[in-house]
Amino acid sequence: MSSRNILALIGAAGALLLVATQADAHARVVATSPAASATVASTRMITVTFSERVAPAFSGLDVVNAAGTTIAVTSSVSDDGKTISGRTGRALSAGVYTVNWRAASNDGHRMTGNFAFTVR
Repeated sequence: MSSRNILALIGAAGALLLVATQADAHARVVATSPAASATVASTRMITVTFSERVAPAFSGLDVVNAAGTTIAVTSSVSDDGKTISGRTGRALSAGVYTVNWRAASNDGHRMTGNFAFTVR
């Protein structure tokens, strides 16, 4: 096999790998508010922003305090489909809170994760 054919084969394999990698990409978290591990004065709004659209029917978040009690949250997905927002009924009192989020990419890949923050 000539070096020209080998280079063509390597180029084709590289292109296939690039396409396969892009096709397998899923949404990933790019920001949260409050930020993970942050200490904030108080908040009623929690957001998780993704790198691409998520499916609203399979996306949401829960907030749990240090005692393990789930705080009531109304969740929604932004118009651009990239941000899950949760609003509590009242401002969170002092303590540590864990946000458990769930989302599905438009390709159906389901994801979960969590982060914690502190209210002083």
